[in-house]
Formats: sequence, structure tokens, C-alpha cells
Amino acid sequence: MGAVATRKAFGDAILRLGEDPRVVVLTGDLKNSTHTEDFEAKYPERFVDVGIAESNMIGVAAGLALSGKVPFACSFSAFITGRQETIRVSVGYNEANVRIVGTHVGIGIGEDGATQMAMEDVAAMRALPNMAIIQPCDEVETHRAVEYLLDHQGPAFLRLTRQGVPAIHGDDYTFRFGEPDVLREGSDVVLVATGAQVAEALGAADALATEGVSAGVVNVHTLQPFGSASIVERARATGRVVTAEDHNVNGGLGSAVAEALAEAGAGARQVRVGLRGYGESGTTAELYAARGLDAAGIATAARALLDR
Repeated sequence: MGAVATRKAFGDAILRLGEDPRVVVLTGDLKNSTHTEDFEAKYPERFVDVGIAESNMIGVAAGLALSGKVPFACSFSAFITGRQETIRVSVGYNEANVRIVGTHVGIGIGEDGATQMAMEDVAAMRALPNMAIIQPCDEVETHRAVEYLLDHQGPAFLRLTRQGVPAIHGDDYTFRFGEPDVLREGSDVVLVATGAQVAEALGAADALATEGVSAGVVNVHTLQPFGSASIVERARATGRVVTAEDHNVNGGLGSAVAEALAEAGAGARQVRVGLRGYGESGTTAELYAARGLDAAGIATAARALLDR
């Protein structure tokens, strides 16, 4: 399988799940970008385009959820999670089964530039105590996550890439909500990644292996609730952790891991690879290299922990 954007995988998955009459898809004038146009064509009676009115879309989705439907409210993540006050009251406070689908996340979106880049969305959603947060790393994991969300109880946020990401899992993959996906064991350092950075972390582990460094790789597809046990175990064993995410270092994966290690008294050193400023325009490869979010940058962060 080639590189497939997780937003495209979502569109394929929701079209298939549309056979369930509970599923309703909403978008804010972005059906093409969120790949929900095929759902509209097949199930027009269960597709709602609210226009450029994200707060209204969240309110409509909450009403649908409280009426027994399973709404997927879709937009660029920068736009929809920016309506946190509406999400907090209409979705979170009401325990509504709304699935907030945010596409075009991080600097990985490339040339669209800073205004479209969701770099604080995980932090905003993590602040809501009952908000499940899922960020799949590839096409198969996206399909499994969407299938899971059909019957998940409570609010959920699904974070998806604009750019294609390499295939990591096979068709036999089982998605386990709340449990990190251990892809590779290592004795020197553990690389903990989410979303597009999972493939980069595997590339970093390959590069480090040529230098005699044994690097484990853990894919964190569920950022909340955060399943920390397996990460703490590996942090204690290696004493070194690198977290990698296309998101601000504050409030995302790096913060979740740091909190877990501190609370467990794991005694491991950690380097957070992520964003520490605002976005800019460029290709995905250029931006990832500039911010150290590619395989080379993650390997460099690991070497710093190893004093190499």
C-alpha cells in the first residue's frame, strides 16, 4: 500500500459505516477537503453542510447526538477546535456522542501556511476531561478507529492528516482504544510518536540501528485517555524517551508522557520533539526537516539523550 492521507481513509471509512442509519455527517463548507462528498452523494438525507459556521455545526451535532444519532462534525482542525467554548458546553458538559473530526493538522499540511495549521488542537481538547482523542498513524488504523467510534460512548476528537502517510499496519491490525501500540522493542531508548511522526520514528529507529543503538518505537493513537503503563515500563527499562508529534510541545503527546513519567517516578530523561512556534509555508518534507520532525531530526534527538 502506498501513502494515503488519513483524511482520505476517514472518507472511505465513513462511507462504509453510512449503512448504519444512526450516522450523520456534517461539514463546514469543506466536504471535498474532508473527503465527505461521497457520503453526501450516497446518503444526502444524512449529510448537512452548515457553511462557514463551525459553532453552529457543533450545536447541531450535539442536538443530533442527544436525539440518538452518531454525528461526525468535520472541518479543518484549526477551525473546529477553535470553537472550544461551544464544544465544552454543548458536547462535553452534555456528554454528547459527537465525533469532532479535525483534518489538516500540524505543519504537515505544507504550502497552505500558518493560518490553516492546527498546532494547539490536542492541548485544547485534552483540557476537556471526557474528550476522547484519537490520532491514527496510517490508513488501516484510521479505518479501525472510525469503526470503533461508531459505538464509543461520549465525546471524541479524531485528528487527521492532509498529507499521505506510509502504511504501517496490515489488514489484520486490531485497534485497542486507550492502549499504546508497541511497534518495536529497544534497549537503549524508546521513541514515542503519534500520527505522521510514527513512520518518521520507525525511520529514526532504522538509522540508529546502523549505529548500534537499539530504539523501541511506540505508536500512541489514543492521546486521551492516555494509556501510560507500557510507556512507563519502557522508560524505566531504557532511561531515555523521545516524544515526537506534529503539534506544539505544550499540551500534546510530549506533555502527556512527561506527566505520566513524573507521576510514576520513572526517573527517565525525556526530549520532546515538536513545535515551538507558529507555522509557515513550505512542503511537508521541508517543514519537517526544518523543525526536526522527520526521521533525521528524531534520530538526532535520540543521540542527544545518548550523549552521542
